[in-house]
Amino acid sequence: MNIAPRAAAVLAVALVCAAIAWAADLYRAAGLLLYTEQFLCGMLALALPLLYLSHAKTRFDWFAAQLGAGTAAYMALRYPVLAELIALHPLDGMLAALVLLLLVLEGLRRTAGAVLAFLILAILALALAGHLIPGTLAGRRIPWDSLAYYLAWDPSGMLGTPLAVVTEIVIAYVFFGQVLLKSGSSEFFTQIAMAMVGRFRGGQAKIAVVASGLFGSISGSAVSNVVTTGVITIPLMRGGGYRAMDAAAIEAVASTGGQLMPPIMGAAAFLMADFLQVSYAEVVLAALIPALLYYGALFVVSDLVAAKRGITRIAQADIPAAWPVLKSGWIFPLPFAVLIGTLFFLNWSPQAAALASATAILAASATFGYRGRRLDWRDLLGALRETGMSVLDILMIGAAAGIVIGVLNMSGLGFGLTLAMVHLGGGHPFLLLVIAAAVCIVLGMGMPTAGVYIVLSTLVAPALVEVGFTPMASHMFILYFGMMSMITPPVAIAAFAAASLAGTEPMRTGFAAVRFGWVAFVIPFMFVYAPSLLMDGPAQGIALATLSAALGVWIVSIGIVGFLVRPLNALERALFAASGVALVVPADAFPGALATDIAGFLLAGVLVARELAFGGRKLGQRTR
Repeated sequence: MNIAPRAAAVLAVALVCAAIAWAADLYRAAGLLLYTEQFLCGMLALALPLLYLSHAKTRFDWFAAQLGAGTAAYMALRYPVLAELIALHPLDGMLAALVLLLLVLEGLRRTAGAVLAFLILAILALALAGHLIPGTLAGRRIPWDSLAYYLAWDPSGMLGTPLAVVTEIVIAYVFFGQVLLKSGSSEFFTQIAMAMVGRFRGGQAKIAVVASGLFGSISGSAVSNVVTTGVITIPLMRGGGYRAMDAAAIEAVASTGGQLMPPIMGAAAFLMADFLQVSYAEVVLAALIPALLYYGALFVVSDLVAAKRGITRIAQADIPAAWPVLKSGWIFPLPFAVLIGTLFFLNWSPQAAALASATAILAASATFGYRGRRLDWRDLLGALRETGMSVLDILMIGAAAGIVIGVLNMSGLGFGLTLAMVHLGGGHPFLLLVIAAAVCIVLGMGMPTAGVYIVLSTLVAPALVEVGFTPMASHMFILYFGMMSMITPPVAIAAFAAASLAGTEPMRTGFAAVRFGWVAFVIPFMFVYAPSLLMDGPAQGIALATLSAALGVWIVSIGIVGFLVRPLNALERALFAASGVALVVPADAFPGALATDIAGFLLAGVLVARELAFGGRKLGQRTR
């Protein structure tokens, strides 16, 4: 009998329980005082055997599982002594460092893919050979044994902030999302979305947007959101008249946007707050307007596509009444109220708020249930097990990000990489933003939200801050373009997942998703130049920038779809798009930007008035 799956299940549950106990400060309450790094080693002692046993096929997997568990456990026990001997790097500490680094790199390859693993290896090679490289990337000479020992034992290395944030915060929110899913939240979100927007033109797509946005914020993964909600929303859109490719694209964009929508943002909000050393509330406020513009654009484009293709509302008989839906699913708003209340009003830590929210939905679902089904201990074990399995990639990415940070700190390459990106931009901030956006899309391919942000905040964000963009705008910029890797060919994993559900061609679906999610490629450039879109500035400036951007989003969407009240020709579409872009540019983006807003408003007014007049004439002709 193969015991690997059972052993993996036990380890997965133990991993999550250990993280929850740390977040709840139970170790200290029990009198066990640990260094954070000791706890992180203990987490790796569970995560590494779980990783290798979950896909155990050879004897090497069993050997690696045992070796990883033993090495990480040894490091946890010996950390207080061996961490002080970095300058001496004794033999037992060196052997443990080398073993753990190799197992983590192989674990990274298995979970996050070969590209990221090779990137880490390239950075390690760059550190060792940095003193031989001329120019800005030149680093200081580092012996390989000093580098290995430092990366494994120093708090600035593998056992650093990224891994700590993953274990303390991200796991708690993934568990929260799993409990919500087990409670029936995906069905509730779909039902409430049908009740809210099913009566409108193209309601099938609007349901997908609302439901996927609600669930995506807590899922932490655009792909898992697609496969969870898409099995319902994609057939619904296709049955309503949307093409299979468009239905898949809308679902992919809506699911990806959930990672950008407050309050949870796939746990990225809490990572960002920790890295920037600001309050969680600041991150939420900064993310709110761009997220609303993102979903506003998706609503408008899907509505115009419905108008263009003659897609009407959902049949009244298929639309549930709002009150019965809310009455049967009243338990689902409860954890969000707990989350917001504990974070904003009680000033709890993010992990404590997540545990309180998970406890609220657990208690409510076990006591009252949803549509006659209540959570039991088997569901709880399932949520723990699935959380443990789903966070393996984020744990390996967190450890790898710590390796990168350690290399950059020890070798001086961090400063060199920042200078190299700045020089590559040729002293032109806009060109640097374009380069950074492309790098973010490439590096973000295939990774979960938290992993995307951790890697990009280490490698790309410092260059944007260096040229004068605010830290908040720089980090929000990399998050947006990192997430756009989910819908941008050639590796658009969210779009490809949706395409498989819709039975359509993946690459064409990816390009369609880029069209539906166009605003996410534009808005980040706007808010780095105009922080008013991140709620940074006077109230009147924020209001003006938001109204102008919202109007611009509508106008550009008309140009992209090529329809308002009738099909538009190429010139008309170009004029709509140009006037909309002029409106999207905030008035405080650069000197004279107010003039572009005014010009865009006037041109858009003329174009819309012309189309409405044409529509009125057509209506008059039909009524004669």
